[in-house]
Amino acid sequence: MKKLFALSLIAFTCVTSQAQETKVAIGMSGWTGFAPLTLAKEAGLFKKHGLDVTIKKIPQKDRHLAIASGDIQCAATTVETWIVWNANGVATTQIFQLDKSYGADGMVVKPSIAKISDLKGKTVAASAPGTAPYFGLAWMLKKNGLSTKDVKIVNLEPQAAANAMIAGTSGLDAAMTYEPYLSAVREKPEAGKIIATTLDYPMVMDTFGCTPKFLADNPKAAKALADGYFDALEMIKKDPAKSFEIMGADVKQPADKFEASQKYLRWQDRAANQKFFASEHAEFSKEAAGLLMEAGIIKALPDMGKLADTQFIK
Repeated sequence: MKKLFALSLIAFTCVTSQAQETKVAIGMSGWTGFAPLTLAKEAGLFKKHGLDVTIKKIPQKDRHLAIASGDIQCAATTVETWIVWNANGVATTQIFQLDKSYGADGMVVKPSIAKISDLKGKTVAASAPGTAPYFGLAWMLKKNGLSTKDVKIVNLEPQAAANAMIAGTSGLDAAMTYEPYLSAVREKPEAGKIIATTLDYPMVMDTFGCTPKFLADNPKAAKALADGYFDALEMIKKDPAKSFEIMGADVKQPADKFEASQKYLRWQDRAANQKFFASEHAEFSKEAAGLLMEAGIIKALPDMGKLADTQFIK
């Protein structure tokens, strides 16, 4: 009888534990900087913190639609993209920083292009307005005396843009892409050259955020998401081989290739997060919002004071 009771108690405990797991769907892409989120899920780190996480691969240009429809509650994207989403009525709040690009995003050009200002009147491949590659293009052009109106933009996602440059697609003079696809171009110098990256123009920073409703209804889960991410960064330090294998598999790269691609960015731990949100986040958001207005991507500023909630990184 005692044995039966003990078994029943164990079963009840397991069911209760499972019932307490908060379900959350995250929208992201195969970008190297987001990979620790995959590691946190696959290595059971989110589960350890009481989360039942589903990761959905959704192009950046469509991620806000998935949030608006309720298909996902949280997402990973660039800092300026949250401004676009909020300006367009998709309420979202950033809760922790994921990474900073150190050469992981860049512009690839045909050999005949010597400098960015040479792109005037040329054709450039970039994702749709409101995405990081499009913003990166607008940023780089502005720093070189041009605007998006001075070039012809063909909308291609980062992987397709890199492949088009490698294939030598006629009529395409440049493309915006990022890791791991940027490394594919690095390996094919005859296809073109990387004329600029985020080492030259440091404006790609990724953050993780959720809807205000999800955060209000699930504050413990929001903290668990941040803690799970920081745990993943610790795992990368302690067991890099296994970590790179798991993260690489998600983007169909062997561990060594993934390890090479991640050298072009910096994942941000808790201390880095606290420093970033102390001042840099607001300063960058202000400058980015100005460029988004100039480029006509947004018509009015959202409430800039509601873009981030830092209580979950303490």
